[in-house]
Amino acid sequence: MVSRFLCFLFAGLLLSMTPARAEDNNSLPPVNRLILEEVSLMPLNGGYAPSAAANHALQKAVAGSGEMLRVDASHAVPSYCSGATYLVFLKTLAALQAAQQLVLTPATVSQLKPNGQPDGTGIWGRWNANGPGTARLFYELGLGPNFTDLRMARPGDFLKIFWSNDIGASEHGHSVVFLGTETKAGVECLRFWSSNIPNGYGVKSVPLSRIHRMLFSRLGHPENINLPLTSRSDSYLSSLERRSSTLVEMERQCGVR
Repeated sequence: MVSRFLCFLFAGLLLSMTPARAEDNNSLPPVNRLILEEVSLMPLNGGYAPSAAANHALQKAVAGSGEMLRVDASHAVPSYCSGATYLVFLKTLAALQAAQQLVLTPATVSQLKPNGQPDGTGIWGRWNANGPGTARLFYELGLGPNFTDLRMARPGDFLKIFWSNDIGASEHGHSVVFLGTETKAGVECLRFWSSNIPNGYGVKSVPLSRIHRMLFSRLGHPENINLPLTSRSDSYLSSLERRSSTLVEMERQCGVR
């Protein structure tokens, strides 16, 4: 059987990476290649809806018993951005497990299931939280580095886009998988995959001038998902349902240097 890691070539073609980034594709970190493959295997469209129906669909998509994690993203329609990127994260863990490159404990498999946990609570509640949810989880468990410099970004990095300067209760943000940059009609654009308004799952490109902040997270140590969280609920993330955070506070909470 051909290694799943070799399939990043097909993922790269499907995602139509820009020339500036395509030349980097062969040197991508292995987990980034796998993330791109899992993105290429996600459903297309399906509708965007941050609703109870989408939450129920997300729960149906994630199953598992004992040590085996099972993810069927075809159940997760309609969808929304943080649920879409979380499914890619889980599918990447499941693929590593199937390739015998990752062992998941029964406790971890149980904790990975999105069961309506509130912002800041458990793994899904951290990922789905306002502000730097994914980056805070990565920092807390040592899953990989967080950074804000676009020049450091590589296709397959997770990314929180901030459409305004607000962080927290009043923010306007988007959870995506970074694909690269491109120039369209003379305008520098950011290219990403997520569940996007209005169609749902797919690739989108937006002018960099629309983006106020970017916070990247690169999955480098997926094995650390088995580590215990420091607390059931993260007080910083849970507080962002009611208040705003500063850039300095966000970067400190996520280990950004």
